[in-house]
Amino acid sequence: MLWKLRLLWYRLDKAALTFGLFCSLVVGALVFAFTGATSYREAKQAAVRDFHAKSLDCLARNVYYEARGEPTAGQYAVAEVTMNRKASPRYPKTVCEVVYQKEAFSWTELRVLEPPAGDAWVRAVMVAEDVYYQRRPRMLHPTVIHFHATYVQPDWSAERQRVARIGKHIFYR
Repeated sequence: MLWKLRLLWYRLDKAALTFGLFCSLVVGALVFAFTGATSYREAKQAAVRDFHAKSLDCLARNVYYEARGEPTAGQYAVAEVTMNRKASPRYPKTVCEVVYQKEAFSWTELRVLEPPAGDAWVRAVMVAEDVYYQRRPRMLHPTVIHFHATYVQPDWSAERQRVARIGKHIFYR
């Protein structure tokens, strides 16, 4: 039996065998590269999805804690101010950084907060999605980046141009 294998080996066209082996290596390398590129793309897409989900959560929390008792227009206005700040070169570049910037929004300074829940949370998420994905026309100009409740009078309000009062919030450029 061994002598038959030796005879087969000597009669075999080694060029064809080498070509077949080379083609197999090339195909294997291409499959490996394609698999790697596909998983990299999927991982990158997952990271982008996670980033947007986190940004939406931060925006919805800001709407919920700053304006959940306000009319829907007031909630949209708070979300727009948050996104206006994100777009401004004077503020951080992500929604979460804007929301949690020191002393930017009063609720972020509180130690204990009840978790968002109920219809108010559902509405805050809807408002956040509409503003984040620009699904509706803007109510406020992009330069409107400040607001406060009507029951307070911050020092900075005298220096800003008042542009609107919506519910219990006053908005400024």
